[in-house]
Amino acid sequence: MAAVDLGSNSFRLQIGRVEEDQIYPLDSLKETVRLASGLTPGKTLDAASLRRGWETLGRFGERIRSLNGKAVRAVATNTLRVARNADEFLAGGEAALGFPIEVIAGREEARLIYIGAVHSLPLATHKRLVVDIGGGSTEFIIGKKSDPLLMDSLYMGCVGYTLRYFPDGRIDRKRLREAQSAAAKEVELIAHAYRHQGWKEVVGSSGTARAIADLLELNRLNPGNVTGITREGLEKLANLLIKAGSIYALNMPGTRADRLPVLPGGMAIMLAVFDELDLTCMSYADGALRLGVLYDLLGRFQQNDMRDATVKQFARRYHVERKQAVRVRQTALEILERMTAGRQGEDETQFLAWAATLHEIGISIAHTSYHKHGAYILTYADMPGFSNKDRSLLALLVLGHRGKLEKLSAPPDDLHVWRMVFCLRLAVLLHRSRDDRALPHYGVQAMSRGVSLEMPARWLADNPWTAAALKEEILAWRQAGFILKLKSVGAEHGG
Repeated sequence: MAAVDLGSNSFRLQIGRVEEDQIYPLDSLKETVRLASGLTPGKTLDAASLRRGWETLGRFGERIRSLNGKAVRAVATNTLRVARNADEFLAGGEAALGFPIEVIAGREEARLIYIGAVHSLPLATHKRLVVDIGGGSTEFIIGKKSDPLLMDSLYMGCVGYTLRYFPDGRIDRKRLREAQSAAAKEVELIAHAYRHQGWKEVVGSSGTARAIADLLELNRLNPGNVTGITREGLEKLANLLIKAGSIYALNMPGTRADRLPVLPGGMAIMLAVFDELDLTCMSYADGALRLGVLYDLLGRFQQNDMRDATVKQFARRYHVERKQAVRVRQTALEILERMTAGRQGEDETQFLAWAATLHEIGISIAHTSYHKHGAYILTYADMPGFSNKDRSLLALLVLGHRGKLEKLSAPPDDLHVWRMVFCLRLAVLLHRSRDDRALPHYGVQAMSRGVSLEMPARWLADNPWTAAALKEEILAWRQAGFILKLKSVGAEHGG
């Protein structure tokens, strides 16, 4: 399996071999792309950063092109969450890599980081605080064993802070204090909740923590023989940076060329984290986002998909009527099966089942326009395991399961998506009575940009409301540019 991590500072490829539910590293590649440094004041990626990213992904793609698509997962983080031209980058990046790229939300990034960190640490029963200072964001997670309990992602990273406070590489006490104060204000927003949750061990992950830990250990800045990062060591390193006056004048064992340009921003954030959370020491974990992606991918292979657990949790949280959700899901999947003659894709089946399970979550807010409330929840809620694109598709299906189709703000060109919308709409319509009465024998056949639906004439006559609703569906689909034909014995309506 392979994981591709499109970070704001570096792009990384990790390939692992699965042996008895464990992942053993097989190969890895890392390139310092500094995507975040290409963000203009208007939040668009400049041409140079686009090119650097695409060229790197092209090299990664050559290494993994022989792998099965289901065995590769590529995730993008903060810079592509905020870039206005992220779609442009993703189109070129997917072509270069040869696999889809998911932009993941901050808390989903935090969840995956925690999974990666704990899989590289000794088993422990106590709570751990994991801090990951990335190029564009910093993630905080408190977890116990393999379960994250509290997760946050703050918009501050070593690349962004270095560009903002140390653009020319010069370091003085005033600049460092300003950067640290700005970071402290961000950490202060979550500090109370984290202190209340509590932890016994603090762990840093990813490049910034590793770079700082190396500098402290190799230059004997920590007290005694303590390894990792200590408050005393951080203060000594900060004084040495100020004394040097510039990152280019820093001459210390452990200074790595790829990390040195973003060290000042990372140091300022780490100092703020230690101060605001009152930390004295922090150990280091080799595992981070890319390892977490691999283990999450392994879970999907083993039918332990985090997304299934999230959907079940959302159904409970928003008090979905379980029996109705089951009726709609079973019928929607049956319609899809008949339309495709059993040739539907696994993803199509999964997303249709999830959307059917959650199509009524908006009722917890208000029955009026509940499909709009449901779509809003799915668009903006944190959904562990789901990428931003995944959430958008679920929201579109829930929004489109009733009412006019024109309300879909960005109508999908993908006929597979329209097919899922149709299956969900028809299943909801047929179960409007919300009881267990048997449905009639019906036939569904896909046509070019349309569907032919065959229903028993007698059943339509005995169910006039459903017959009228089906005729309204014919009009709704016609206005969306599709054909829905309703056929009954000896008669045909619509077209």
